[in-house]
Amino acid sequence: MNNGLNEVGEQAIGAAIRVHSSLGPGLLESAYEICLHHELSKLGLDVQRQLPLPIVYDGVKLDAGYRLDLVVNRVVLELKTVDKLQPIHTAQLLSYLRLGNYKLGYLLNFHVLSMRDGIKRVANNL
Repeated sequence: MNNGLNEVGEQAIGAAIRVHSSLGPGLLESAYEICLHHELSKLGLDVQRQLPLPIVYDGVKLDAGYRLDLVVNRVVLELKTVDKLQPIHTAQLLSYLRLGNYKLGYLLNFHVLSMRDGIKRVANNL
């Protein structure tokens, strides 16, 4: 795996921890998303919010309404505010990685007491 992607992932985790430490659990996903976008931008990283993700089916790009929460230098961040991360969340992120040809993503669940308990790294071995 590209060391640059891992470094970006570590920076994203640090930023997520700072946001969670400041805001705590219990807010809407959109609040964490905009604050995390701000934190990552302060680090000088190339970060995009709500990036459209088309599906290629039968050789045609189709807009199915999928949006990536945050993409930081080719690392996908999928934000959640759920009681517990479920296998379907991992499957969702893995599908996004495959559809967008990304290698690395993180599930970040902000509905936890300690942010470290809400982080899951997901790699796509293209």
